Amino acid sequence: MADLDDLELGGDMFAEPEGFLPPPPESHFVTYERDANETPNKITLKLVGKSPLWGHLLWNAGKYTAQYLDKHAERLVTGKKVLELGAAAGLPSLICGVNNALKVLCTDYPDPDLLSHIQYNVDHCEGLDPSKVLVRGFIWGQDETQLCYDELNENQLPEKIEESEKFDLIILSDLVFNHTEHQKLLGNCRAALKRDGVALVVFSPHRPWLLDNDLAFFTECEDFEFKAKKIEMVNWKPMFEEDDETIEIRSRVYCYELIPQW
Repeated sequence: MADLDDLELGGDMFAEPEGFLPPPPESHFVTYERDANETPNKITLKLVGKSPLWGHLLWNAGKYTAQYLDKHAERLVTGKKVLELGAAAGLPSLICGVNNALKVLCTDYPDPDLLSHIQYNVDHCEGLDPSKVLVRGFIWGQDETQLCYDELNENQLPEKIEESEKFDLIILSDLVFNHTEHQKLLGNCRAALKRDGVALVVFSPHRPWLLDNDLAFFTECEDFEFKAKKIEMVNWKPMFEEDDETIEIRSRVYCYELIPQW
């Protein structure tokens, strides 16, 4: 048996040899094309290489949301105060920025890599004023006062959110698959949305066998004094080629607006 003095105690004897593990996937770029009459016509997004939060892909729901916001910008976006929850690459927030939103708060889980990629997209988006699109970390279910009063320090925050400081539009794009988070998301929307505001909810059923759980969001919202208005359901090419039996359900993109009833 080797003498204890013969061992190199300064090293990590359990460390993998250099080059044993493959490097993590690198950041990559995707381009979203808007309608031909829109300026800018294309928006390039930098995505994280890999993310357990699914921020490494541009999902169908995100692209649909961008189209919907462009189409309804005058009603929903222009001159409005906007909050996006679970923004990933931030495409809907960028669309709001180029459609002259008064202010956009683009939020996702406070992961530095994820947030830095969103900030990159804001800084490099043509036709957007970066001072009006702010990137912030936010965990669903936490106090939303800091979101409404983003310009104030924590010790300056009021006890109650004034109606004028709330958001005209809250965007939830591809979030309802998080079934355990429904109550938190709805609670944040209830507290931070104006009485005459709109929460835009778009999603695809990524797990077809749990579609009923996804759709439960739109009955749960009644407990928070929202009325769910179904806009439409369309079929797009699904994100992944899997079994043919579920392809129709996985191809769906649902769009709802939540209308305050208080």
